[in-house]
Amino acid sequence: MTRLIVRAAAWVCALVLGASVIFFGRAWFAWQREPSAYGTSTNALWARHQWVGEAHAEGEYRALADTLRRNRISDVFFHVGPLTGDGEIPPSRYAHAGELLAALRRLAPEVRAQAYVGQVERSGGGPLDLRAAATRENVLTTDRALLDLGFAGIHYDIEPIYPDDRNFLDLLTNTHRLTRARGRVLSAALEQQTLADWTQPLFRAVLPRGKDHYPPRPTAAYLRAVADRVDQVAIMTYDSEAPTRALAGRHFAHHTERTLSLIGDRVTVFMGVPTYRSPTPWAEDLPTALRGVRQGVAELRHRPRRPYGVAVYADWTTNHREWAAYRAGWPAEPH
Repeated sequence: MTRLIVRAAAWVCALVLGASVIFFGRAWFAWQREPSAYGTSTNALWARHQWVGEAHAEGEYRALADTLRRNRISDVFFHVGPLTGDGEIPPSRYAHAGELLAALRRLAPEVRAQAYVGQVERSGGGPLDLRAAATRENVLTTDRALLDLGFAGIHYDIEPIYPDDRNFLDLLTNTHRLTRARGRVLSAALEQQTLADWTQPLFRAVLPRGKDHYPPRPTAAYLRAVADRVDQVAIMTYDSEAPTRALAGRHFAHHTERTLSLIGDRVTVFMGVPTYRSPTPWAEDLPTALRGVRQGVAELRHRPRRPYGVAVYADWTTNHREWAAYRAGWPAEPH
């Protein structure tokens, strides 16, 4: 058994090395070209918990609305508090959500304010156990309360999600039934795919499941299954750990082209881009990510039938300088 594991590990290393050589070569040449694709007006922003957990002055709401308009943000995922282990969020955690929603209805009525619901799943060392039907039902009860407040949708960021997780798909099916009946939207955040689906069995054979081990990457089939149960998918494309700008840009281009080719005709897609200090800040940053996304769009065989854009992570790490870089790197198409 030990010999088989070592042999499998050697195969994984060889295959990853070979793929890296091809990937690097393509990255180097693609990086020399200016992307021909433009930015869009369908973009998202992950927003801090304080917007719903603390009181804010009218001037702060106005500044927020102005930021959203200037940067063509169509959807904001407002963190409403982590789920408890049994799938609940105490209303005290989002005590000021009503004030926020009322302000946005006045100041930015075109923006969809979604309730950002998240937690670490038990398979990743967290408290949430989606295997329990009672937990999934409690999450739905929490969602109903948030929609009653006036949120335009529910945004799930539950991690890790492995590509054999049927319980998460069940939660999406039932949540979508709820949001659709209310005329609201359902969105879900997922990790980017592995470079190729055939590597998944190799990872499972060599690495254990759990935090910092076997990566929770969706397969193409699982990504399509999620897309069929939601209105929007946000891909957490950041934290590539690429050592150079060319490779980081290629990372974003590859996942943009692959994701939009797979589900861009089925569902609205947001490609996540970072404004925080990444693990390799000399290589992966906001301008590099945006250039990579535009390159990926330019490589598509046809434009997706559904809207697409980027999702900025996150509002609490984005200052005026980053917003300026965002507008420069994600320019509106000239009319």
